[in-house]
Amino acid sequence: MASEFGERVPDSTLRPQETLLINAQGKAREVAARSGVPDGGAVLGADTGVILDHRVLGKPNDAMEAARMIDALAGREHEVQTAICLVTAHGELAECDAARVWVRRLPEAARDWYVGLGEWRERAGGYAIQGSGSALIERIEGDYTTVVGLPVGRLVGMLAVTGLAPWGWTGEPHLGANGAGA
Repeated sequence: MASEFGERVPDSTLRPQETLLINAQGKAREVAARSGVPDGGAVLGADTGVILDHRVLGKPNDAMEAARMIDALAGREHEVQTAICLVTAHGELAECDAARVWVRRLPEAARDWYVGLGEWRERAGGYAIQGSGSALIERIEGDYTTVVGLPVGRLVGMLAVTGLAPWGWTGEPHLGANGAGA
């Protein structure tokens, strides 16, 4: 179910991680309030940000903005952070994970090819690593699924802590990058 929560735009009063956590929590809480939390289940919200030079690159509004974002990332390292929030009948857990990504130096033709695909739409930073955007990536350090937009390792830990892991395993919370498990 899509959330109707209005995402907070990053600003200078909060660190990017804080904004992402607010958005993930807002999305999960809004859906949980509207539809309820299923018995023995949970509602999951997520928000991803691409951080370059201490500023968050959002989702480009058009092809020109996508090209500018890809140009800014090309030949450089940046950070991708994804926050997730799991709302259960007993409360919620929220965590944020981060990965480092290096984009190749790109000739203009490569950038134009990628932008022409339209894959940049609704993608933080203007690229999708799980699609054709993988051709732009030189390497990553960290969890690939964080860059995709759902840090599976974090989610597995959260499901275990809440007793919702389908395999029945419970364990200690996997502390997020912010050091908070709840």
